[in-house]
Amino acid sequence: MQTLTVGEAFDLYGEKLDLTLEAGKSGLENPLVSSDVHRPGLALAGFVGMFTFDRVQILGNTEMLYVANLDPNRIEQVLRTIFQFDIPALVVTDGNDVLPVLKTLADQHGVPLLRTPASTTKFSHLLSLYLDHFFAPNTALHGSLVDVYGIGLLLMGRSGIGKSEIALDLIERGHRLVADDVVLVSRTLRGILVGMSGETLRDHMEIRGLGILNVRNMFGVRAVRVQKRIEVIVKLVEWNDSVTFDRIGLEEDWVSILDVEVPQVTVPIYPGKNITVIVEAIAMNHQLKLQGYHTAHEFNRRLVEKMKQKKRPEVTLRADDE
Repeated sequence: MQTLTVGEAFDLYGEKLDLTLEAGKSGLENPLVSSDVHRPGLALAGFVGMFTFDRVQILGNTEMLYVANLDPNRIEQVLRTIFQFDIPALVVTDGNDVLPVLKTLADQHGVPLLRTPASTTKFSHLLSLYLDHFFAPNTALHGSLVDVYGIGLLLMGRSGIGKSEIALDLIERGHRLVADDVVLVSRTLRGILVGMSGETLRDHMEIRGLGILNVRNMFGVRAVRVQKRIEVIVKLVEWNDSVTFDRIGLEEDWVSILDVEVPQVTVPIYPGKNITVIVEAIAMNHQLKLQGYHTAHEFNRRLVEKMKQKKRPEVTLRADDE
């Protein structure tokens, strides 16, 4: 899992979350180990038995109003209840004023004290979203990721088999490039695989014999996108007479990426075969499956029904039945 400090998170997301650093600058190297946030209301009230102190602590309207209504002599004592733990950071939301004693304790204990005018609900949601994305399990795969009719297809196969050439042909037909050569894949909390390109190769692809192409400049902004969900793996292999390839589609093949099962279609290729059209058909067929229609299963059902009809004995009328 990647590591992230409070200072790094502040640099990455501080402007987006409208954060300002009020105190505790010495604690910017504190590590963040979770994408979850916590509101220490019960801890301020004295119950610390279930206090999840290893998360970013949010002081919203409720917490700040509770502290403000305390006897002035008890405020520091109550705040020290949470500062006795190794909390990574404190964030005061809803534009609440930061008490001087809170700044003093943050400096003493090396806890970054941040402030934002955003509401507690909005801030908590956005911060968790950003941290979820950062901490998501990830890997890098060799292939080309394209958006074909809204379906994310990851073209895979040995080096030089023609993945980039197929992707280029798809782009020329109006589809969109996400990543070529190296696809960075991350898994979200909902078990969705999202692929994107690294900064260096973004919008670019390599065509052997031609070199590096800038897809955005050549085909326009609509020919590329930053990221896309990976929904189908298209495995490209050379045609081999000794290998039996699926001709019906009743049994689906699945591969595991970051512990997420993804359907895989193996496509044998040989000179003259129009792989681009086949890839488009894979995308459209997957759309039908998402809508509840499985062509192979429907064909098999009709075939079985036809066979049953042929097996039914013919009924003949005898003379005494008339």
